[in-house]
Amino acid sequence: MSSVTTENTRKAGGSNESSALIHATTVLVKNQGVLLIGPSGSGKSDLALRLIDRGAKLVSDDYSLIDIKPKENILTATAPKNIAGLLEIRGLGVVTLPFCPKAKLALAIILEGDVERMPEKDSSIKILGRALPAITINAFEASAPIKVEMKIACLVGDILLKN
Repeated sequence: MSSVTTENTRKAGGSNESSALIHATTVLVKNQGVLLIGPSGSGKSDLALRLIDRGAKLVSDDYSLIDIKPKENILTATAPKNIAGLLEIRGLGVVTLPFCPKAKLALAIILEGDVERMPEKDSSIKILGRALPAITINAFEASAPIKVEMKIACLVGDILLKN
């Protein structure tokens, strides 16, 4: 299990231990919050745009405010107010889109160029001390949005992942 690093995270508002501002885009896929994590240029907004084209809803682009409800142990994501409803599309600019104000996180997508062919079945990352299921994909592969949807389907029990 890996943790979201300090390069990607900072405490929101400076001191709240139950929230963090993460360099990540969040979308709602089949009513499940998906956090797209990667450095600038890794394809966060591009993958979000393709998922939105397939029916997902924007929560936040580029930065996501993550909160945890300690009693429920649930991570939620919202957009910082200054970027709510905005999505950067390279080559076009920043556009305004309908957005979902909050999402319960179900999955983290780590965006990297090199991806293991057969990764660990139950990998996760830690955010604010809570494990969140995670997979690593290349955002620029044509199949990337389908891989996200397939992993969500596995998590909610619609399909079985064998490995």
